Amino acid sequence: MKGVILAGGTGSRLDPITRVTNKQLLPVYDKPMIFYPIEAMVNAGVKEILIVTSGASAGDFLRLLGNGEALGVRHLSYTYQDGAGGIAEAISLARPFVGDDRMVVILGDNVIGGNIVEPARRFGAQPLGAKVLLKEVENPSAYGVAELDGDRIVRFVEKPTDPPSNLAVTGIYFYDAQAFSLIEQLERSDRGELEVTDLNNAYLERGQMTHDVLDGYWADCGESIGHYLQACNLVAKHGANRIA
Repeated sequence: MKGVILAGGTGSRLDPITRVTNKQLLPVYDKPMIFYPIEAMVNAGVKEILIVTSGASAGDFLRLLGNGEALGVRHLSYTYQDGAGGIAEAISLARPFVGDDRMVVILGDNVIGGNIVEPARRFGAQPLGAKVLLKEVENPSAYGVAELDGDRIVRFVEKPTDPPSNLAVTGIYFYDAQAFSLIEQLERSDRGELEVTDLNNAYLERGQMTHDVLDGYWADCGESIGHYLQACNLVAKHGANRIA
């Protein structure tokens, strides 16, 4: 399985501290934000990783990470997303890297207190399809949300004003290679982006979507300055990405 880390975006919700750098290069407690998703993947045995980035600071990832060897990465690649085309568009850029393999996709501003070892193992046992990791949150309207019927997801809703649950879709996704052809069939949203919620619903319609609830804490560092501070404090207090 290959790893794809999405580390683009303008970081406008963290302005002004992102005016001179990419948000995933900011520190979270004692190390750069981008280290956390890399470590989560390496802990789960995923050591071939692609970083999708954008903006004027894209070259700084290479200066910071090099070939990834210091973090346990066997093969680290980079690609560039031109403009804000959405998460699904960014995933599509990984096609030459992933090929016919499976992938785990993590948003580069996500920090977790546990690990993804078991979800990765269970996804590997699936014959095909996708898996998302969910987490209970206090402000589900800020995220994509899963609507459940019992323990079965019936649909994903993007930033609903009346959330059907408090289970947010974290920025951690597992996909097989079907994702690339499904993305080709998506239509852009009103904001001109290819939405990952639409990709997840496409898998759901095919009956090929599973889910797990993420253990430990989950912090979305890019949601606001307050969330960024909370992430720093959580890592300082509890640590992150424990090796199973």
